[in-house]
Amino acid sequence: MTLEEKAAQLGSVNADRVVEDGEVDREAAEEWLEHGIGHLTRIGGEASLAPADAARVTNELQEILGETRLGVPAIPHEECLSGYMGPEATTFPQMLGMASTWNPDLLQEVTETIRGELEGIGTVHALSPVLDVARDLRWGRVEETFGEDPYLVAAMACAYVDGLQGEDRSDGITATLKHFVGHGSTDGGKNRSSLNVGRRELYETHLFPYEATISEANAESVMNAYHDIDGIPCASSEWLLTDVLRGEFGFDGTVVSDYYSVRHLETEHDTADTKVEAGVQALEAGIDVELPYTDYYGEYLVEAVENGDLAEETLDESVRRVLREKIRKGVFDDPEIDIDAAADAFHTEEAREVTGRAARQSMTLLKNEDDLLPLDVDSVAVVGPKADDKKELMGDYAFAAHYPEEEYESDAITPLEALESRDLDVVHEQGCTISGPSTDGFDAAADAAGEADVALAFVGARSAVDFSDVDAEKENKPSVPTSGEGCDMTHLGLPGVQEELVEHLAETDTPLVVVLVSGKPHAIEWMAESADVPAILQAWLPGDEGGPAIADVLFGEYNPGGRLPISLAKSVGQLPVYYNRKANTANKDYVYTDSDPVYPFGHGLSYTEMEYGDLSLSADNVAPLEPVTASVTVTNTGDRAGAEVVQLYTRAANPSQARPVQELTGFRRVELEPGESKRVSFELSPTQLAFHDESMTLTVEEGPYEVRIGRSAADIVATEDLAVTTSKAVPKTARTYFAESSVEDAE
Repeated sequence: MTLEEKAAQLGSVNADRVVEDGEVDREAAEEWLEHGIGHLTRIGGEASLAPADAARVTNELQEILGETRLGVPAIPHEECLSGYMGPEATTFPQMLGMASTWNPDLLQEVTETIRGELEGIGTVHALSPVLDVARDLRWGRVEETFGEDPYLVAAMACAYVDGLQGEDRSDGITATLKHFVGHGSTDGGKNRSSLNVGRRELYETHLFPYEATISEANAESVMNAYHDIDGIPCASSEWLLTDVLRGEFGFDGTVVSDYYSVRHLETEHDTADTKVEAGVQALEAGIDVELPYTDYYGEYLVEAVENGDLAEETLDESVRRVLREKIRKGVFDDPEIDIDAAADAFHTEEAREVTGRAARQSMTLLKNEDDLLPLDVDSVAVVGPKADDKKELMGDYAFAAHYPEEEYESDAITPLEALESRDLDVVHEQGCTISGPSTDGFDAAADAAGEADVALAFVGARSAVDFSDVDAEKENKPSVPTSGEGCDMTHLGLPGVQEELVEHLAETDTPLVVVLVSGKPHAIEWMAESADVPAILQAWLPGDEGGPAIADVLFGEYNPGGRLPISLAKSVGQLPVYYNRKANTANKDYVYTDSDPVYPFGHGLSYTEMEYGDLSLSADNVAPLEPVTASVTVTNTGDRAGAEVVQLYTRAANPSQARPVQELTGFRRVELEPGESKRVSFELSPTQLAFHDESMTLTVEEGPYEVRIGRSAADIVATEDLAVTTSKAVPKTARTYFAESSVEDAE
């Protein structure tokens, strides 16, 4: 390969540069693809092509590549966080909602379904999932994450990758773990701002999900984060992208740049003066492919090699990785996509069933005073700006939310539509817009509530990507996105006058249910404490089947079993509020506010009652590498079938360091019929209790520990003491990342 051909394999081209009005711009494509290319960026999604057209255009671009000197095909990639981010795709619940299911097996079904749609249009590489541990709720991208806990994030991420990639590298779609690393804890909760954490916290909180997912799910790709860590941009950190990722974690796939992050070395971080310098920094650090299009690689890497600023061997190593992925994913064998079959991969009954099941399991009942829910009424007033807009069911990386101002055709069913399809008298008044200041619709909404048996207020934030229009917010536009990428906020309240709408409705004599259709973890202290708001349902961003899922829960046809993957703060000033803080943070109060969240991590109510028996351990003293089994019996003592999420926590009772007050080390969602009992067991490895000692060696420390079973992090129902008999450094080959769980009928 010539230098130009090698460099081309580390570049990419996006749809905007080679597709115009749904057709390949032949002249532009031949220019961009002259020496070959590494990736084709979002041909279907960015160009808004129907599945058959996406397949056709991708085929034509691959044909052009076949006419180059070497004929090397490209890797087509797409976004797919909550489903393929393109026309006609199935949209599943946003990932914070999927995390609320506490059901990795279900998430694997979701991503297996996503895989089928991506394969239909010829995609072999996907830029998902997000492994950022969400520690600052102001950050707009919290909705994309699996929450605040590294163990839960890792468990859900492994399931996501397993479903997307399949059993073998020749199967499925390459999953990309992002954003490496620590993007969920940056300064001020601002996207792309600096991360300042100690090395120990970096490893034990932010790097843990990556290490576990690479080890257990064999993730094939990683994407760097935008920010710097202690002054070193992730995009130019050889320690992070090579020493840690490849050396310590054994990662052998490709590293792709977050879009424009190589450019940011020059334009944002100011660590590079020229395109050549930025490209060299990124490649030498370990970024194999520049996305979304070749800007700082390509000719600038060629120039760097020719000038002696970049070793050709460094270029060669990344080229080998890219070519290896192409071989493994089969694009050399047969890059042509079956155009006639592309559309058949979409709009399937199986996809509709899976997204409906996922939406129902994500529903998290936060409050239910006097058992207002499930409803048994003849009439409902449906109010609020989230009740009747298909886009308002979608997360920021869904196709609809990515293009918030464009017309959107969808099979999604809104809550209003779902309720109107029932044998109910339904009156609808919007009341207000998402973010505008007008209260003109308040009285009509209150009048509607007064005529109904119950009022349902559908409220929340609008999600979108890269919308940081401060002027629009100042102008009080009616539908400003306040959640999603580029939508970071200084408060956690409901946007616009939605809280005032809820207060206005609460003053009526009609019982009120607040349904939060939102990816933003809102501060809802007054709603939680107000007797005038007896019920709160956290519906998240539930996707295409969100409306029916909400209606099923409200009317008791489905018993909610979701649990919070994140702690809900009382106010933004209370942050950080995540459950596994250290004692000197968790136990210190403010003058007017304590340190407890409104609702804790793991919280969620049900329409039935669950009782726990005593916790038993198979041993109370164990060696550092000797597993112990923790078992507990759960009984459904109510009269409805339901789900319980059994949560296993551990605490170091007398550690040599300041440690978290407790840490999640296992969980299992269990379905129980009325009167049924199940014995839930966890095989806990002491290596899960390990932490990094003063020399940063991962060590199981001798001493006392407490094993806990909880309904939530704040509702511990059973405890037992466990002693580790001696200290030991953890060999990588002996490390256990997850507690294996099992369920059997109780005797």
